[in-house]
Amino acid sequence: MTNLSHQINASIQIVPKSSTPDTYALVDKAIHVIRDSGITHMVTPLETIVEGSFEEVMDVFNQATQAVAPHADEVLVFIKMHLSAHRDITFGEKTAKWDNQD
Repeated sequence: MTNLSHQINASIQIVPKSSTPDTYALVDKAIHVIRDSGITHMVTPLETIVEGSFEEVMDVFNQATQAVAPHADEVLVFIKMHLSAHRDITFGEKTAKWDNQD
């Protein structure tokens, strides 16, 4: 089993199904929760990526989902995680080789 004390990378995509015409406003609620949590994050066009402890990440993902769910008929939540039993997982290890390239 993975040692959950190491830092992980994870992403969340929240897709609200709602009769409300502006579902982007619902997605914004989730993004605000993630941003206001102080967790290291990166908003991308299709998902928001975070970096932190397993417990911290899952807590923030729960809060983000709870911010949207009461305002939607249904919510699809897609989560991806990268964990290691032996080391921290960071954004930098995945993206450093692409920094400052044209």
